[in-house]
Amino acid sequence: MPDIVNTEQAQAWNGPEGAHWARNQDRWNAVNEGFNELLLDAAALTEECRVLDIGCGSGQTTRLAALRVPRGDALGLDLSGPMLAEARVRAERDGLSNLAFAQGDAQVHPFEAAAHDSALSRYGLMFFADPVAAFGNIGRALRPGGRLAFVCPAAAERNGWVEALSALSGLLPMGDLARPGLPGMFSLADPARIREVLTGAGFTAVTVTEAQAYGTWGSGAADAAEFLLGTGPGSHLMRQVDEATLARARRTLEDRLRAHETSDGTVRLLSTSWLVTADRSA
Repeated sequence: MPDIVNTEQAQAWNGPEGAHWARNQDRWNAVNEGFNELLLDAAALTEECRVLDIGCGSGQTTRLAALRVPRGDALGLDLSGPMLAEARVRAERDGLSNLAFAQGDAQVHPFEAAAHDSALSRYGLMFFADPVAAFGNIGRALRPGGRLAFVCPAAAERNGWVEALSALSGLLPMGDLARPGLPGMFSLADPARIREVLTGAGFTAVTVTEAQAYGTWGSGAADAAEFLLGTGPGSHLMRQVDEATLARARRTLEDRLRAHETSDGTVRLLSTSWLVTADRSA
């Protein structure tokens, strides 16, 4: 895979993290798909639109975008080979011919200039080593006046999965779970930072709107706890403790998640995010 500057992220998403997401793509979609319609509507897609999906992962949003643009096309870009392999399988299964996937780093990927009408992303734009450069590169892939729309997490404490993990603060080193401003899940948690980055990258008409949705994290408290502790942040914390502490952490998290079980036994947690739109300068 040529032209990578985010080498740490590339290693993670082509290693255990990417394998985990590819293996659990249906579970991650159940967590995040509450934002799909908001995102696709914000992207202002037309039937002939040429769409770019950044950080597309296993391709659910790319496939949904392709369905909205029957006379257009959709391109999904991601660092992760394992997730892109799953994306291609799903697209073929669904019989979609107006989409393609490419492996690359959006910060430096050689996009065709002005080739897309709209760029979108569901939680795929928080990991850039140089976000201004990355968004500038994405902007160059858009036609003048093209639309950018994405969803990114608001502050860590406003997201139910982080609140659940906070129950482990006496057992695990929680201090480095969220690193606002640095490459990572919460790097764009501050709306002022979002506006600063996008304006610096040449975008105009920036809007940042709060959006909330419940996601399904498991079929019960025990299942959800095991899944949460197997995610990137969870597994990072668990690797730092001994087996006895790990067992206590599992029990503690399961107890916390039991309060979020619904009548059918599933665990649903509220996510608070920013729905962001911006236009490439004409």
